[in-house]
Amino acid sequence: MHSLSALPNRTSRGGKMVEKSYEEENPSEAFGWAARDQSGVLSPLRFSRRSMGEKDVRLKVLFCGICHTDLHMAKNEWGTSTYPLVPGHEIVGQVTGVGSKVEKFRVGDKVGVGGMIGSCHSCDSCSNNLENYCSEVIITYGAKYQDGTTTYGGYSDIMVVDEHFIVHIPDNLSLDAAAPLLCAGITVFSPLRFYGLDKPGMHVGVVGLGGLGHVAVKFAKAMGVKVTVISTSPNKKQEALEHLGADSFLVSRDQGQMQAATGTMDGVIDTVSAIHPILPLISLLKTQGKLVLVGAPEKPLELPVFPLIVGRKIVGGSAGGGMQETQEMIDFAAKNNITADIELISMDYVNTAMERLLKTDVRYRFVIDIGNTLKN
Repeated sequence: MHSLSALPNRTSRGGKMVEKSYEEENPSEAFGWAARDQSGVLSPLRFSRRSMGEKDVRLKVLFCGICHTDLHMAKNEWGTSTYPLVPGHEIVGQVTGVGSKVEKFRVGDKVGVGGMIGSCHSCDSCSNNLENYCSEVIITYGAKYQDGTTTYGGYSDIMVVDEHFIVHIPDNLSLDAAAPLLCAGITVFSPLRFYGLDKPGMHVGVVGLGGLGHVAVKFAKAMGVKVTVISTSPNKKQEALEHLGADSFLVSRDQGQMQAATGTMDGVIDTVSAIHPILPLISLLKTQGKLVLVGAPEKPLELPVFPLIVGRKIVGGSAGGGMQETQEMIDFAAKNNITADIELISMDYVNTAMERLLKTDVRYRFVIDIGNTLKN
């Protein structure tokens, strides 16, 4: 990571030379809300950010979206969490300071930070603008910098981030509703582009009409693609067609509807993170069609091979996007007036929001008004 190239300072303790972390050497006081244990309950926390290096940007956090990953991590449902844990990786803020060698940003700029804040910069993935697939990627919270200090997320007042992992937010985008694009947006934009499902006149299915799915519909429609929403909930039909502009709607549990749509789609973007059958989705694909999974079920899905063979079909995956593509996504969103549908909440409502998120009681993304409601 550019700004961490210098070695930590050393100091003498009890006659022994030991390394001092950046936090110890020049701590930046910060304040946020953190989970302390697997209960996932969040409460106020004072902590330290690392000092600002020559390629770093300091920003005041204004808004932060709540991703389902935040809930998983707060409760340690993936077994990788360390506490205290400050979540948040859908971050929009304003630059308040820049290092001496920062080139892309100035004080006052509106900026965004997503799911990663560091990578090795030298592997094949990094060399091809795919930092999100770097084996040494540093995620925005619950990880370690190369100097051993902890990363903390956007449920906080300030961030210190290498400029490479920050994007410009165009002036015409609403900052609060743009925040979820830093995760949900790039998660669906990237596979539409990579798998060639962005050509006008194509027919793409979107499975699940939640935080990811509703943004996928907006991006695909802006690309000129015919969109069919596939959902278990018949009551989402009007929302999908009239509000989000989808062309058609399938109830996945209705065998008649699904059978009538057999072989009609060039691709399907599957955003569902619960266990569900994928054979019906593969059946929707034309010959050489592509089913792309962006949801992450806790247990393996059953993969039927025969329909893949006889239809030359592909099942693939996708996880976020690199920094160059993330900026392209934000610029595309600004050009086409695409933002997430959000419910703006105060910081002290966050635990209630997490409970509602667990019940999928949100339309479609909670965003915390950090700048106005985080009280130190």
